[in-house]
Amino acid sequence: MKKPRWVIEKEQARRVEAAGTVWLFGLHAVRDALENPRREKLRLVVTRNAADKLSEAITMSGIEPEMADPRKFTAPLDPGSVHQGAALEVKPLDWGKLADLALRDGPGAPRLVLLDRVTDPHNVGAILRSAEVFGARAVIAPRHHSAPETGALAKSASGALERQPYLRVRNLADAITELQGMGYLVLGLAGEADETVETALEGRRDRPVALVLGAEGPGLRPRTRETVDALVRIDAAGGFGSLNVSNAAAVALYAARG
Repeated sequence: MKKPRWVIEKEQARRVEAAGTVWLFGLHAVRDALENPRREKLRLVVTRNAADKLSEAITMSGIEPEMADPRKFTAPLDPGSVHQGAALEVKPLDWGKLADLALRDGPGAPRLVLLDRVTDPHNVGAILRSAEVFGARAVIAPRHHSAPETGALAKSASGALERQPYLRVRNLADAITELQGMGYLVLGLAGEADETVETALEGRRDRPVALVLGAEGPGLRPRTRETVDALVRIDAAGGFGSLNVSNAAAVALYAARG
């Protein structure tokens, strides 16, 4: 019996944590990692066709590729991974400390996204893309019960993982308290909240803002709810459902733009 995708990805995440390296796959993810000077690259496996498509990035990186037969691709990927003939073993990126990211310079008032037990790598990848588009300083998640850096996450991020900081911290509530000490207004997204993102930010858009989103279904944990400055909701046309967490992140970032 074929394993469900979520089971395969959970097993992959555990192996990633144990090994200390990540196998990225797919032309976009591999190209962006090859072109990222901050990324420590260990091993590149490509087919001849993929090597031709990635020739400039391979030359720029200086790594010697291992050529593979497309019918017997030798990189240790999970079955079903859409690798497009390219896989790259790397070390996870080191984004430094929370304060380094929260206080770094950038256009407009700082915006951060915090994720409370969002474990689906596809959702996190999509959130990284939205965070990059809307100029968020970083995406922050707890070290446990969150999606680690994996090939599936990188592919969903479509290159954003190489540019958009994704920092995993020991304790999310402590991180929220630390951000509040830096002057951040921390808003937790909850469907039942009385005020919207826009109303909560009236007259305060020049302040640093952190948006906290919870996992689909359970939402924010009780301690997270107690720690944020306020609970807010996304204004909707009717009470007919809720957004996927990655869509909610994109809408909330747009609503909170400085």
